[in-house]
Amino acid sequence: MVGSRAELGIVGGTGLYDMEALENVRDVTLATPFGAPSAPIRLGTLAGREVAFLARHGRRHEYSPTDVPYRANVYALRALGVRQVFAVSAVGSLREELPPRRVVVLDQLVDRTRRRDLSFFGDGVVAHVGFADPFCEGLREAWIAGARAAGLHVVERGTYLNMEGPQFSTRAESRLHQHWGCDVVGMTNATEARLAREAEMCYATLAFVTDYDAWRPDEPGVETPDILRLVREMAGGAARAVAAAIACAPTSDCGCRHALRNGLLTPVDAISAAARARLAAILAPYLT
Repeated sequence: MVGSRAELGIVGGTGLYDMEALENVRDVTLATPFGAPSAPIRLGTLAGREVAFLARHGRRHEYSPTDVPYRANVYALRALGVRQVFAVSAVGSLREELPPRRVVVLDQLVDRTRRRDLSFFGDGVVAHVGFADPFCEGLREAWIAGARAAGLHVVERGTYLNMEGPQFSTRAESRLHQHWGCDVVGMTNATEARLAREAEMCYATLAFVTDYDAWRPDEPGVETPDILRLVREMAGGAARAVAAAIACAPTSDCGCRHALRNGLLTPVDAISAAARARLAAILAPYLT
């Protein structure tokens, strides 16, 4: 599609369904081999860069964390030319020193999901990509700089526990997640990060703390209205941080963009025509 390309992607989580700061805005609706994305992708310019914005849960929050079409979302961004993805997510805190209104630039994760499609591969094509460091360091640095520029109280590292949901944690689960060394809990980012790495895209997350999860014995558990109130309060800061991070996005090459170089096990000449068509946007550098 002529004029429908982007350098960078923004994936907005709960409460961030649009980017009002985008200029020269136009929407594109894409079909992918993995179904339709959560919403039409909004293209525009931000901080002088061509950007694609996607509302993870849909523009009216139609998709629960389990039902988000993650593969379609990541594939659609990759098909538009995106190689760097800035994600925004609301999270619960597992640490007293991470109160609501803090932001955390994640550096590690623990994945406890059990009902997700976690790979583009299979059906005759095998790949095992490196995932020891699930978040791109260059994009993490851009997020840190962007959050500081936006006046946010930023914590530079944190481990994210990805639970299945859609229910919030029990108190026992919350305490277990603490014991494992996790700092925050959410329902989406591990799935996106895995797929972004397979698609050879840099990926990093700015996590907004909205609550203390359920580990505090003398306080009520998490309730949706409380989260939404904090999300609305923090939306302006999120938008400012995104714009500032985009301006700081690295322009140099990155190992994330070559994850399949050593990870693709199936010889190219053994990949069927159907698989080549299904994975065209991802495998293009290896099929020429």
